[in-house]
Parts: sequence; C-alpha cells; structure tokens
Amino acid sequence: MTRKILPFILLVAAAPVALAAPAKAPTMLKSVSVQLPADVHVLPDGPNVKVVHDNCTGCHSPGMILAQPTMPKAGWEAEVNKMKNVYKAPVDPKDIPAIVDYLTAVKGPK
Repeated sequence: MTRKILPFILLVAAAPVALAAPAKAPTMLKSVSVQLPADVHVLPDGPNVKVVHDNCTGCHSPGMILAQPTMPKAGWEAEVNKMKNVYKAPVDPKDIPAIVDYLTAVKGPK
C-alpha cells in the first residue's frame, strides 16, 4: 500500500517548492523606429506603369523591381503568379496581364 501512495506523497511534498520559485520578470516590449534609405529610382514609362506602381510598390521599391534579371513573358507570368498565389500579394487577378506586359516591356529580352 505504501508503494502505491508514495508517488502521490512525493508530488504533494514537491508542490510548495515549485510554487515558491521566483517568477521571471515579464518581457517588456518597446516600439522602435527604422529609417529606410530613400529609393532614388523611378519606374520608367511603359505600358501599364500605373498598374505596376499601384500593385507592386507596396512591397517592392522601384529599384528592386528594376534590379531583377531580364526574363521572357512566360518568366514574368510565373513570377507575378508566384507573388499572388504563394506570397499572397494583394494583386487583383485582372491586373496580372497588365503587370506582365509592363515587366516584359521594361525587363524582357530586347
């Protein structure tokens, strides 16, 4: 009988020790400010530049867009669809062809 209640006695005896342990101080969160460098690049004129500006520059700077490698239209279609479907970019599906046309005109093979 003693063997059956021994684990219970040990648990009850250890409880006050666990409760008496000092509590960790709460983690304090604070706001920080980050100053990003200004992007001096501007999207060059091209077909549907406003659609690209309205849909893409919320996440990508013009400089980042212009730094992308040259790709054919199929490559740009895959890239824009990846942004929409994988990364959940808030792009209206009806704007995708216009975005692809712009990227192909500006960053497509010459």
